[in-house]
Amino acid sequence: MPSWLQLMLDSLLPLLRAGLIFTIPLTLLSFGLGLALGLLTAITRLFGPKPLVAVARFYVWIIRGTPLLVQLFVIFYGLPSLGILLDAFPAALIGFTLNIGAYTSEIIRAVISSVPRGQWEAAYSIGMSWGQAMRRTILPQATRVAVPPLSNTFISLVKDTSLAAAITVPELFQTAQRIVATTYEPLILYIEAALIYLALSSVLSALQVRLENRFARYGGFLEARK
Repeated sequence: MPSWLQLMLDSLLPLLRAGLIFTIPLTLLSFGLGLALGLLTAITRLFGPKPLVAVARFYVWIIRGTPLLVQLFVIFYGLPSLGILLDAFPAALIGFTLNIGAYTSEIIRAVISSVPRGQWEAAYSIGMSWGQAMRRTILPQATRVAVPPLSNTFISLVKDTSLAAAITVPELFQTAQRIVATTYEPLILYIEAALIYLALSSVLSALQVRLENRFARYGGFLEARK
């Protein structure tokens, strides 16, 4: 067996273990919390009082205007100057959550705004309150439209978690870096890490297609395409 292939086989288990223990949990937690934050931010910007709208806009402006890596460094390396000490994983979780929250808020705001005004009027005409109209009429329609961009954001997040290696989170990419430090084979190990990320993204992309088809079935898209 070639030495490069043996190296890839020997390092496969540590890389997969790091992915299961750190990369996947970090992705799921960050996306779930970020999605909730994004929904709250979007609703605030659309329906909130002016002071809260200004705060929401400022938050989105700051996060979208600065690199994710810089945000992680500020949280992990900068906050200790203020006496706020965070472990690597919580710091990464906060950073990714804030980042995802800002980007998903723009997606959610756009899809809620895309629901025709007549849907609100129809909901009100049958006696629904604002909250009922939002839960039963607006959000179900907006969700169907939001599936593709939110799915793309989730897939991008899987790859972006590699930035957590910069703040010492022992996820998949940093594990590859540690193995490189002992084997001096950067090309092979980094290609192997890239292939694992590619496999994860491919599986998620296939699931995204199935999810989109499921929602499109109720939206008239498949019929129009035929």
